[in-house]
Amino acid sequence: MLTCFAPDLTPTQPTYQLSEEESKHAVRVLRLGAGAPVLLVDGRGTLAQATIAEANPKRCVVQLQNRQLVPRRPFYLHVALGPTKNLDRLEWLVEKAVEVGIERLSFVRCARSERRELKLERLEKIAVSALKQSGQAWLPQLDELVDYDKLLPTLDPATTFIAHLDAGERLPLAQIIGAAPRACVLIGPEGDFSPAEIAVALGLGVRPVTLGSSRLRTETAALAAVFTAQVVVEQKTSPSC
Repeated sequence: MLTCFAPDLTPTQPTYQLSEEESKHAVRVLRLGAGAPVLLVDGRGTLAQATIAEANPKRCVVQLQNRQLVPRRPFYLHVALGPTKNLDRLEWLVEKAVEVGIERLSFVRCARSERRELKLERLEKIAVSALKQSGQAWLPQLDELVDYDKLLPTLDPATTFIAHLDAGERLPLAQIIGAAPRACVLIGPEGDFSPAEIAVALGLGVRPVTLGSSRLRTETAALAAVFTAQVVVEQKTSPSC
């Protein structure tokens, strides 16, 4: 069944007009006609079953039927990373992170960042596409690129972890994530965090972690954190043996 993004869906409206982009895909590309079933998702937890009432390729109208509110998962993951210079790799990360499950993704301008500017429009579209493809109900928050020293004071040190490559004692993220119902994982840019940036984070009480013995690319490290959190979610929600 086709899933369509309906960001302004309200709880009681009987019909909904799809965006021109969604209308074109449903009617012109997939050739769906009146009576065809579709699924609407608003990115805020609502899934709604519907059928096409007016198969117009520019303004397709659907008749709403059953609605379901999907609760948020019991763990809130926030990943903040220095965006990669190669946009393809960053787009890949956004797609896969949404598919696996993440609540917030922030982009941080660090001392060694090669990418100093970032436009979110393309990444937001990729996030929506991944949301529909994976059957997720909650669209994660994507934040504008911000300086590291401005983001850090807004985070709770007790639930924030920094993954860096400098020498020193670091616990595996898998061992300590999940002690609280939320976590923020800081991932450095391709040149890693600078010693000064690491020192500032540690001075605030942020704990250093490792994501494994391999030296990971920025986007791979971020996705490893997402998978680690997903394991925590599965362990919390799976029935005890």
